Amino acid sequence: MGDTSAILCTIIIALLYATNNLQIWYLYALIAVSACFGHVQHLAYSASVSLLVPKQHYTRASSMISLVSPASAIVSPALAGILYPAIGLFGIILIDIITFAIAATIILILSVPQPPQIETNNNHDETIWQQLAFGFRYILSRPSLLAMAITFSCFWFAHQICDTLFQPMILARTDGNTEVLSVVMTAAGVGGVIGGSFLSIWGGFKRQVNGMLLGFIGTGLSKIVLGIGQIPLIWTGASLFSSINVPLLFSSSNAIWYAKVEPSVQGRVFAADHTIGMIIGTIASLISGPIADTIFEPAMQPGGWLALIFSPIFGSRTGSGIALFYVATSLIIVLVGISGYAFPKLRNVEDILPDSDSTSV
Repeated sequence: MGDTSAILCTIIIALLYATNNLQIWYLYALIAVSACFGHVQHLAYSASVSLLVPKQHYTRASSMISLVSPASAIVSPALAGILYPAIGLFGIILIDIITFAIAATIILILSVPQPPQIETNNNHDETIWQQLAFGFRYILSRPSLLAMAITFSCFWFAHQICDTLFQPMILARTDGNTEVLSVVMTAAGVGGVIGGSFLSIWGGFKRQVNGMLLGFIGTGLSKIVLGIGQIPLIWTGASLFSSINVPLLFSSSNAIWYAKVEPSVQGRVFAADHTIGMIIGTIASLISGPIADTIFEPAMQPGGWLALIFSPIFGSRTGSGIALFYVATSLIIVLVGISGYAFPKLRNVEDILPDSDSTSV
C-alpha cells in the first residue's frame, strides 16, 4: 500500500507536469497523501525487523537501515545535478516511478514471517476507538516504556527545533552562501553514513540504553560547537560529528523497543510512539521560527538585551540570535541525555522489562 500509493502520487505529478497543469498546491496535496501511506509503510517496515532479524542483531539492523537517509542525502543531489540537464524533470520522475515499482515487487515476492496472533484483552470485543488507543494504553501500562517515550520526546522536541533552525542559521551567518550550506549538509550525510557503518560492524553497547543516552549527549555537544562556531570549517566538523551520533541513539532506542514489545502488537505500539513524535516534531518546527525571529534575533542585535551578555561569543550580526537559540536548545539535548541516568525506570529499562520472546500480552 505504501509503495503503490507513492507510485500513484508520482504518476499524477508526472501527468500534471507533462500537460503543463502542475501547480504548487497540487504538490502539497499529493505529498500529504503520499506521506500518510508512507507512514503506514514505515510502521509495517519497522514491525517486520524483529521478525526477520535475530534479537542480538537488532542494533546492527537498525544502524544499517539508518544508512539509507544520509546516503541518499549525499548521492541524490549529485545524481539530480547530472540527470536533470540530460533527461529533465519528467525523466527523473520516471526513474522515481521505476524504483518504487521495484520496491513494491520485492515486497510482493518476499516472505516475511507473521507473528503469532495473541488475544489482547478480548480485542475482538473492543470498539475501533479502543483498538486505535491500544498502543497508547500499552505504553502507559509499562512505566519503563513510558519513560523511554517521554525521554525520546524531549530529545526530539529539541532536536527538531535545531533541525529547523540549522539551514537559516548557516545562510544568515554567510550572507546566503548556499555553497557553504551544501558542504555542511553533505558533511552531515557523511557523518550519518560513518556512524551507521561503524555501528553495523560494532553492534553497539551491551546495554542499549547507554547507546541512546550517550547518543543524546554526543549529538547535543556537537550541535553546541556548531552553534558557537562562526567559520565553515567548524560548522562542517561539528555537523559531521553530530550526525555520527544519530545512528547510535536511534538504533539503540529501536533495539529496546524491538526486544521488549511483542511482535504481534508492534504495529500498534510503534504507531502510538511515532504519533507522539510527529506531534511534538510538528509543534517544535512551527514555534522555532517565530521564536528565533521575534525574540532571539532582535535581542542579539547591537544594544539588545541578550547581546550585552552573549555578543562576545556569538557576535551581534544577522544570525547571532538564531545561533544562541540553537545552542540553548542543543544544551537541552545534552541535559536530556545526562538526566536520563537519574531515573531508574529508564536507566534499568532492559532489566525491568522482560524480552518479548519470554512474555505474552
